[in-house]
Amino acid sequence: MLTGERTIPGLDIENYWFRRHEVVYQRLAPRCARRDVLEAGCGEGYGANLIAGVARRVVAVDYDETTVAYVRRRYPRVEVLHANLAELPLPDASVDVVVNFQVIEHLWDQGQFVRECLRVLRPAGVLMVSTPNRITFSPGRDTPINPFHTRELNAGELTELLEEAGFTHVSMSGLFHGARLCEMDARHGGSIIDAQIARAVADAPWPPQLVADVAAVTTDDFDLIESGDRDIDDSLDLIAVAVRP
Repeated sequence: MLTGERTIPGLDIENYWFRRHEVVYQRLAPRCARRDVLEAGCGEGYGANLIAGVARRVVAVDYDETTVAYVRRRYPRVEVLHANLAELPLPDASVDVVVNFQVIEHLWDQGQFVRECLRVLRPAGVLMVSTPNRITFSPGRDTPINPFHTRELNAGELTELLEEAGFTHVSMSGLFHGARLCEMDARHGGSIIDAQIARAVADAPWPPQLVADVAAVTTDDFDLIESGDRDIDDSLDLIAVAVRP
């Protein structure tokens, strides 16, 4: 069933969600160039492997043992470890960048995790986090619609979480549909996201136009926009970059 969780390359039915995740890796990978990077919660591993193309070293951590074994086989240039993100298996001040994309909303103790990120980062190191924007992902609710999520955040809550852990210079951006995806939204009753979810929940066949549009989505169809340039509350996903003092 389509959930948007643990997306992988090469599946047409998952392509919208895969590209929505992949674009953040692509846009932020330059910040990892020639640095030691930890991906906390690596999932299938394609993102860690993408970062490994520019980083000096990439260590990936995931809680699922089967996932860890898969990443170890498929992406040999990524060092992958099995661990709980609440207790990262790295020494103090051992990496320059921590990447945590589409993971923090799954964690029960988000504050403990962010403090662990602070611990393993070197001075002036950077934590980069992406997460669904609670305002648009679970509109009008304090509890997540997605059963796989424990706590979703808005921009203010994410900023507060990072600052309370000791991070500084928190900057926030939002992920939005670009022009071509807005055209697809219009073709599918106002939201290509809702069109996919409705068919998945009903276990109903997808209309050919929806199949074609979802399969055609690329990372270029998304806009990553800084909070001062557009209302961050309207974004699909939040992307925060924070600095360890």
